[in-house]
Formats: sequence, structure tokens, C-alpha cells
Amino acid sequence: MRSAPTILHLDMDAFYASAEQASKPSLRGKAVIVGGLGPRGVVATASYEARVFGVRSAMPMGQARRLAPNAAYLVPRFGLYREVSEQVMRLLRELSPLVEPLSLDEAFVDLETTGAAADAASARVVGERLRADIRAATGLTGSVGLAASKMLAKIASEEAKPDGLVLIEPGTERELLGPMPVRILPGVGPATGDHLRRAGITTVGELAEAGEEELVRLLGKAHGEGLYAMALARDERPVVAERDAKSVSVEDTYDVDIHDRVRVRFEVQRLADRCVHRLREAGRSGRTVVLKVRRYDFSTLTRSETLRGPTDDRTVVREAAARLLESVDTTGGVRLLGVGVTGLADYTQEDLFAQAAGGAEPDPEPGHEPAPQTPQETPAPAEATWHAGHDVRHSEYGHGWVQGSGLGRVTVRFETPGSAPGRVRTFRSDDPDLERAEPLPLVSALPVDPARAGGAQASSEPASRPKSRSGGGGEAGAMSSP
Repeated sequence: MRSAPTILHLDMDAFYASAEQASKPSLRGKAVIVGGLGPRGVVATASYEARVFGVRSAMPMGQARRLAPNAAYLVPRFGLYREVSEQVMRLLRELSPLVEPLSLDEAFVDLETTGAAADAASARVVGERLRADIRAATGLTGSVGLAASKMLAKIASEEAKPDGLVLIEPGTERELLGPMPVRILPGVGPATGDHLRRAGITTVGELAEAGEEELVRLLGKAHGEGLYAMALARDERPVVAERDAKSVSVEDTYDVDIHDRVRVRFEVQRLADRCVHRLREAGRSGRTVVLKVRRYDFSTLTRSETLRGPTDDRTVVREAAARLLESVDTTGGVRLLGVGVTGLADYTQEDLFAQAAGGAEPDPEPGHEPAPQTPQETPAPAEATWHAGHDVRHSEYGHGWVQGSGLGRVTVRFETPGSAPGRVRTFRSDDPDLERAEPLPLVSALPVDPARAGGAQASSEPASRPKSRSGGGGEAGAMSSP
């Protein structure tokens, strides 16, 4: 175990929703919910204003609308989120070469390699400076946890939310963890938590008191030994800079079950094209093509085909996915389809191109779907749709975003990240002066509040620890916040 809190965990606050608020001045300080807006959509992220009403990530969108009917409901803009994430990751890499991204909005950083955090005081200064830099660069806030291990750093950042910093002093971990609920430990989900509760174990302290032998009896050798070590605050996992992806995949869930076999084939081809585009963006190729089908009765089938060698050829992946589909019965309807490629490599096996009857085709441009292989597979064209939250540009009024659409009309609010809240205008959905646009950057979209940014050196006096997420727990002076 390290003697200084040199592992930093950053978790951006309500990332997707906060990015939307920073991008749209009229939504700042208001309830914003990002996710799939169809009947089967789920919440990806809810702003803190929306969480007051009980809205949470992974909640069905229908339930969210009942809880917060007046919130702004937006579809995700992953291009914008990736751009902001890259800015944040660059700031992290300025702190240390050892950065382990977990997702677009979350990462571990090992500060030990640079000597910038030799003790708790210097580690706190690094964390506060990072938070200030992120806010200045993106207008967004992030919560920082600092500790001597990855597990504890992540727990600390959870306690710091939103927009805070929490540091766990080495040597005080057992006292801190004791009263916390077992669900705070990695690997303890609802099922394991219920199993432990039935055995009379609800806190981390009770987990440690139960002993390794009892936990192995209850949970099995690997899980029992792992949880016992975590209950004793033992976590020697290193920060790993390169997390090599094992697969690349895309999938879509459909608002209405697809019954037409021709439409199913078209969707599989479209997904194969998107999957190959992601492969090429990552500079990878893959050996095994995987098809995923979730049917009307929620049963999920997967089929795979291993090629002679790795490829990133669109036609090869298309044809493999089509062959896999032939072995799947879609009678009754399909609610989800997915295409993936596994067995990734950094090179392409050239002779695989011979497998494609039509030869290699150019990769479609991002955001543009290629034409289907045969005209008879093309579904009837749908009326152009404008998705709530997406960017548009009008020849006269400039940049804006879609507030809503329907009945042949689209409502747009014209504003930019650096402007005041803008005016709303309504147009015909086929207005030739209105077109889709790329998101504008968020750089310095929000004013930096020096008092909140924490740019000055933080006080070394520890404050009281925020309450645990479960509401349980007693005093744990080892965890302090600014």
C-alpha cells in the first residue's frame, strides 16, 4: 500500500447533461435529461436539477417523463462528448503519463511517477488545479478523489460529487470503510448485496469481521477472497495507461419491433458499415464477426464467424454478418440488432479482400449511411426527422438547436455556447434554409468562478466528510474535502 495519496480518480459531473447545459445557455440551471427518446429509450444521464425529481441513469425514459415532465429531453451528441473528453484527457496526461481512461468521463491518474504529489498537501494542490483547468477549458465540472489505491480513489470521488475534491489519508482507510455499505465496494452488485444481507452482512466492517473463510463459503473462492481483501482496504492494482479494446461493436434498439425480413437484412448491413467505420477510426482490424439479435420475446441470440485472418474491409464484414443472419429465425419480430468484430489486430490480412465478391468499397463518411447493396432491400424512405437537442444552422439566423418537431414543423432555439439564451423560431421541417450542423466547441463556454475553481492552494485543515451515498455511516475523519 502506498504511503501517500498518489492515485487520482476523476469523474466528470453528469457529463452528457452538463455538456448540453454548457452548449445551450437556455438550459443552464434547468433539468436536462439525455437518452433515447423512443418508447424503449432509457436515461443516459440526468442533470443534478433533474435528479431532484428522482430521475436516474438507466431509468426507462417513460418513467423519467412522469417524474420530471417539464425537463428538457435530448438525444445524445457523442461527437461533442468525445471532443470534450479528449480535452479533459489531455489535461490528465499533462499530470502524468500513466492515465487509465475508464470511459469518456472517468479516468485514473498515477501521480507517483512524476513526484508531483509527495504528500497529502501537494496531492490536494494537484487535484484542485486540475479541477480549475477543466472548468476553464470546457466550462464543465469534475469531481476528484485522491487516495493510495484505485478502489479508495474512486470511492473518494463518489463522495466528492458534485464539483468537489475528497482526499483519503493513508493509514485511515479501515476506519473510513467500516461503516460504509457493502455496495460501495467494486463487484458488489444488487445480487451479491442481497446475498450478503441475508447472511447479516450490510457494512464493510461486518464484511471484514466475517473473515475470509466465511466469505469464500458464501460467495466462492475468487469473489470471497477479493471482497475480503477490499474490506481490509487492500488494493494493489496499478494504473494501466493502455487499455486494449478486445472488440468493436455497434447495436441499435428499435422503438417498434421489426417484422420485415428485408428490413432486418438492411439494418444488419447498416450496422456492419458503422462497425467497420469504428474499426478504421481505431486503426484496427478483426478476425471474428459477431451478430447479436434480440427477439420480440427478449430472447437474445449471438452468432459468430471466424475469418482466415483479420480484416477491416466493409464488404467482408457485411457478407459475414449476412451469412450469420441466415441462421437466425426472426419470425415474430426483432427489437435489437448488433454487429461486432473481435480478435482485434493492428494489421489487415490482405488476401481476405478476395472473400468479398464486389471488392473493397470506400468507407462511408461519418454520419452518412451507405446505400444498400440491392434496390429491393431499401425500405421506403422516411420523412426527414429533426432530433431534439441536435445542432442546426439557418441561412439567416445562424446556429441553433432543435427543441422539438412534429406535424411537419421543427422548432429551433438560436443560441451558441458563448451567447445569451436565444430566441425560438418555428419552420417547416423541409425548409431549404435549415440544415444539420456540427456542434460548436465548449471552450470557455462558462465563466470561471475563482472561488469555486480552487485555483489557489487549498487549506490543509480537513473538513467533515460528506455523507455516504447510502446515508449510513459514522464519523470517518480520514476523508476530508475542501
